[in-house]
Amino acid sequence: MQTHAAMQQSAILITGASSGIGAMVALRAAREGWFALVAGRDRARMQAVVDAARSGGGMAASLEVELEQPGAIARAALQAGRLCAEVGPIVGLVNAAGIAVSAPLLSGGEGASDLYERHMSVNFHAARRWVEALAPAMRAQGRGRIVNVASSAGLRGYAYTAAYCASKHALLGYTRAAARELAGSGVSIAAVCPHFVDSPLTDASVQRLVEKTRMSAAEAREFFAKQNPGGRLLSTTEVADAIWSLIEGEENGTILELDGARVLRLEGPVREKA
Repeated sequence: MQTHAAMQQSAILITGASSGIGAMVALRAAREGWFALVAGRDRARMQAVVDAARSGGGMAASLEVELEQPGAIARAALQAGRLCAEVGPIVGLVNAAGIAVSAPLLSGGEGASDLYERHMSVNFHAARRWVEALAPAMRAQGRGRIVNVASSAGLRGYAYTAAYCASKHALLGYTRAAARELAGSGVSIAAVCPHFVDSPLTDASVQRLVEKTRMSAAEAREFFAKQNPGGRLLSTTEVADAIWSLIEGEENGTILELDGARVLRLEGPVREKA
């Protein structure tokens, strides 16, 4: 497998990179000498990340894509190739895009099934479609790094988040299986499973909790912080650092859990092809 130095001056695509974990990974990639493709939906926020990366002397470009639209990822992958044609091949992929909407398990109603379909579409299918779009070229070159941002919800269950938990379990299962097929190819795939993170995704959860209870925003935020074994919310920088350790390294099939107290290596590496 290629060393980190050999991977530099190539391109890495980060989904969900207009804010939160994805944005932090994109900025880190640009600082490390990669061409960062900032993929997302919000043009203004993506451009802000690109501008920040460039102001630090890095290389970056935005890539607008709607993950829920059929065929959008295949089209975006072609556009991504054109954007980085003069820089180098896309040999890095971080799937950081995700949604998390809470609802009672047996809430029923007209939109109940849509909630599951949306979570699976964004949190699972979009990630595996990006792998399907980019990994063949990586394998042909014998080099590539893929990191999927799962969640502690991919390791256990949380009340009122069945759709989210199901989608993250699917993403983690896919990562485990893919690692065994990619072993020995020069392409690694791994996952990080952070507990609650101080991010826009948690901000939305805080707002929903405030609306449904008599909690203040501060109380709701503290509620989520206490769910983490470390008793605090993780920072996006901590999660980005864990992701980057997998981009820099050579481990295939590694799964890292971040609980606010420590980083745990739950599985990996997988060295032999199944």
